[in-house]
Amino acid sequence: MPPPLAGVIGFPIGHSKSPILHGYWLKKLGISGYYVPLSMSQADFVDALRSLPKLGFKGVNVTLPHKLSALSVADSVTDRAALIGAANTLTFRDDGSISADNTDGYGFIQNLRQNAPEWDARRGPALVLGAGGASRAIISSLLSAGVTELRLANRTRQRAEMLADQFGAKIEVIDWNRASDAMDGVLTIVNTTSLGMTGQPELPVVLDAAPSDALVTDLVYTPIITKFLAAAEVRGLKTVDGLGMLLHQGVPGFELWFGQRPEVDEGLRQAILGA
Repeated sequence: MPPPLAGVIGFPIGHSKSPILHGYWLKKLGISGYYVPLSMSQADFVDALRSLPKLGFKGVNVTLPHKLSALSVADSVTDRAALIGAANTLTFRDDGSISADNTDGYGFIQNLRQNAPEWDARRGPALVLGAGGASRAIISSLLSAGVTELRLANRTRQRAEMLADQFGAKIEVIDWNRASDAMDGVLTIVNTTSLGMTGQPELPVVLDAAPSDALVTDLVYTPIITKFLAAAEVRGLKTVDGLGMLLHQGVPGFELWFGQRPEVDEGLRQAILGA
C-alpha cells in the first residue's frame, strides 16, 4: 500500500507553516506519509481538487483564498463549517467524495485550554475585536463553549451587525471607538484582526478597563508577543499567544488522514518558531 498523502492548498502557499507542523508529527509518530504544499489558483481550484483523491491524497488543509470555495465544492459539510461559512479541512472518502470541516474554532478553544487551564467561557462575557473570517470561527466556538454574552467590535460596524444577525441575541455590537470602554466585567478578550501583525498598524485598543482576572489572547503570532499581549502582561493579565491555535487546528485533519492523533507539545512550538 502506498504511503498516505495530504497537503495544504493556497495561493500563494510558500508562507504556510502547515508542512512543518504535519512533518513534525509524521516524523515523531514514525508514519510513512507525506504532507506537501500545493499552489492552486482560484481558476484551477475545483478541477485540481477533484483530481487529488485519484493521486492517493487522503485530504488537504485549505487556506486563503480558497476557504469559501472549499465549502461550496464539498459533498458533505459539518455543522460548524456551515455555521462559520468556510472550510479549512477537507477529507477524501474512498468513493472520491469530499467532506468539509472547519477546525479553526476547535484550535482556538484547545489553545486556551492548554495554556490557561483555569479558563472557562461560562464565567463571564467575552469581547471579540474584528468581524472578518477568523472572527466567525471564534464567535462560534465561544458560543459553543458556553459564553453567556459576547461583545463584538469592528472597524466597520455593519460587518459586526451582520454577524450579530447570524449568531443571535447573545451578540452585542460595540462601536470600534468604544472597544476600550467595553471591557467592564469581560473575562475573555480576543483580537481576531491583523492589527499588530508585523507590517501592520498597531491595535488601537487599551486594556485599562479590563478586570484583573481577564484573559487576553491574540490570533496574530508574528510577532509571537504582540504589543497588545505585552500591554496585557504589564497589567498582570493572563495572556495566550496565537501560535497554539495554528498548532491545534491541525490535529483533527492529521488524525483523519494518517490514522493517529498527534499531540501539541513544546517541541512542535519550537519547530515552528525556528522555521
